[in-house]
Amino acid sequence: MRPFRFLTSVGELHDGPGLAAFARRAESIGYSALMAPDHLLAQYAPVPLLTAAAAATEKLRVGTFVFNTNLRHPAVLAQELATLDRLSGGRLDIGIGAGWNKPEHDAIGIPFEPVGTRVARLTEAVQVLKGCFADKEFSLDGEHYTITAYDARPKPVQRPHPPLFIGGGGKRLLTLAAREARIVGLAPRLGKDANGLPALDAPSITLAATEEKIRWVREAAGDRFAELELNTYPTGGPMVITDNAKAEARRRADDLRRRTGTTLTTEEVLASPHVFIGTVPQLAEKLTFLRAHLGITSFLLPDTEAAAPLIESLADS
Repeated sequence: MRPFRFLTSVGELHDGPGLAAFARRAESIGYSALMAPDHLLAQYAPVPLLTAAAAATEKLRVGTFVFNTNLRHPAVLAQELATLDRLSGGRLDIGIGAGWNKPEHDAIGIPFEPVGTRVARLTEAVQVLKGCFADKEFSLDGEHYTITAYDARPKPVQRPHPPLFIGGGGKRLLTLAAREARIVGLAPRLGKDANGLPALDAPSITLAATEEKIRWVREAAGDRFAELELNTYPTGGPMVITDNAKAEARRRADDLRRRTGTTLTTEEVLASPHVFIGTVPQLAEKLTFLRAHLGITSFLLPDTEAAAPLIESLADS
């Protein structure tokens, strides 16, 4: 059985020494990787941040959750990532996605195209990244990118390339992830609210919905399914350590109903692979169930310190 792998993320703007201390603390707790998001918000740019974190640690992997393909050309990104992989001694995971946050596209004048176009661009971007990381020159005559006899340098340490992390909540993205990635993120689906902004599709966080997503992944992956690592993360609220899980789950269900108009039962909330509420032993039991029942072994837990007792309790699992 594949061991657990826990990921965390940087939640504030540290100075250099503060970031180094945070990364070393995450490593000491037992996190496998430090992940950085990619948004045009009040956050550091991912590549410099992860380079600094890698320099401060010895074993901690670094990665993105996830790069927005629309913000940079994949061949330019490939050079930065290969450099980071070399500087970290081969500790890079590459999370990449199609972009979902329309307001940040609007703010800098980048068209927020229909989902089919964005997924098609992501599909080609993955081809460009893999081509750049390969040992010889490559060409691509695509709809979105044209590459001509290009032999990218430098090459990453990890061969044939650092692990790709692609996630999604719909069949189209999960099919791409199953075929091209090594780490598959099981995400909730997003709809739109009354203002046209992204909004959580609450039913997509349930255990039943996650089982359906994994069936899509299994069908698309074929023989390579056993090689894939499945990931999930908290949605709709942070992890909560509590002796009264049902009361907290009722509050979470009420909040989801107010925000989305959808009612989930307390039992559905507690069973969700995207909700982590309970005592440390209860959460350890839940993660063990998700691994045994669904094959999910990778968990992004952004609240680094709150999750420490849980990670320590599962250190030998």
